[in-house]
Amino acid sequence: MGLLSFFTKASPTLLRLPSGSFTVDRDGAVLMSTLPSSFPAELTREIGRQLLETIRQAEEAQLPLSELVVNYPSLQIIAHALRGGAIVFLTPRTPFATSGPN
Repeated sequence: MGLLSFFTKASPTLLRLPSGSFTVDRDGAVLMSTLPSSFPAELTREIGRQLLETIRQAEEAQLPLSELVVNYPSLQIIAHALRGGAIVFLTPRTPFATSGPN
């Protein structure tokens, strides 16, 4: 059995999907958050930075963008543009949830 355990991989650490919101200023700094403290702060900053960059690119292209919705199979991200910053909502999606009327 010792030889077989040599070839087994360590199980990856799973991150629990968050439910909450946070606000970022125009520089990408997180001002307020209702996310659990177990959710990595670096990931929160990176999500905010990417969303702000997308909003800025839309402004440069002269496209009015007040809301940005990103749908992943298990997570939904909704960002509302504020004066230079944004408020971001993270919502986990259940496997059996439907999007829209049947």
